[in-house]
Amino acid sequence: MGSSELLLLVFAAAAVVGLAGANFRDECDITWEPQNARFTVDGNGLSLSLIDQHKQLIQRKENLLSPAAIGCMLRTKKQFIFGSVSTLIQLVPGNSAGTVTTYYTSSVGDNHDEIDFEFLGNETGQPYTIHTNIYANGVGDKEMQFKPWFNPTDGYHNYTVSWTPCMIVWYIDGTPIRVFRNYEKSNGVAFPTKRPMYGYSSIWAAEDWATQGGRVKADWSKAPFVANYRDLNINVCKCGGSSCAPQCASTYSCGSSACKLSDSELAQMRKVQDKYRIYNYCVDSKRYKGSIPVECSLPQY
Repeated sequence: MGSSELLLLVFAAAAVVGLAGANFRDECDITWEPQNARFTVDGNGLSLSLIDQHKQLIQRKENLLSPAAIGCMLRTKKQFIFGSVSTLIQLVPGNSAGTVTTYYTSSVGDNHDEIDFEFLGNETGQPYTIHTNIYANGVGDKEMQFKPWFNPTDGYHNYTVSWTPCMIVWYIDGTPIRVFRNYEKSNGVAFPTKRPMYGYSSIWAAEDWATQGGRVKADWSKAPFVANYRDLNINVCKCGGSSCAPQCASTYSCGSSACKLSDSELAQMRKVQDKYRIYNYCVDSKRYKGSIPVECSLPQY
């Protein structure tokens, strides 16, 4: 069974325990700077804006008492363990240097778990950086980055995180770009299995590192920077706490045959990684002083 078939099984199970075709307005809260979020009339669309507060305060002759750049964050109202979350995103067009648009899942509290899509803006004419990462038991530093093989600003593209007990898969427009397998029991590699997560989307300023290591700053004359979201889909095991983890694990359990990509998906992912991956923590020998993390020596597909 390939991962596309696995996703279909996840969707089928989620019809009982989760929510497909979710509405941003009904299923999510704006937890940071709600004045910078705009819902469409039907609630199926959303825009998140990054504004230049400094300019606004100067115009009003007020003192700057908080950071100059103010973004926005959305969070699902309910937590979940295992399943698939996806949405369509149109990233900030034009000169987006210094901005970060995100779509991710995360637990709360100490030793948190997190699965990331982050989109690092760039100067006009230069490609975005698609940044992926995973934290498990508070341990991260598992970054892979890609340059897009499409224009992520000229329309909407689908970004999906699939999280099951055996593996995590990142998809763009149905194409898998990365897999992180569960080697916790066999090799001691931390993997998220116990902490319920929320789904998040946000936009914020990261001029100190986001674009060419911070060498290129945001052009605030172009603000506000706006990212648009559409068609949220949540196919998950809803969860009120860690006590429901065993039940959710059972709902989304997968045998060894389901814990791999199909041959066609594997070919797609290898093509993307060969042509468009620009950073892989597993081959950063300088970072790890000649050694590599344990999981990097194990099958990833």
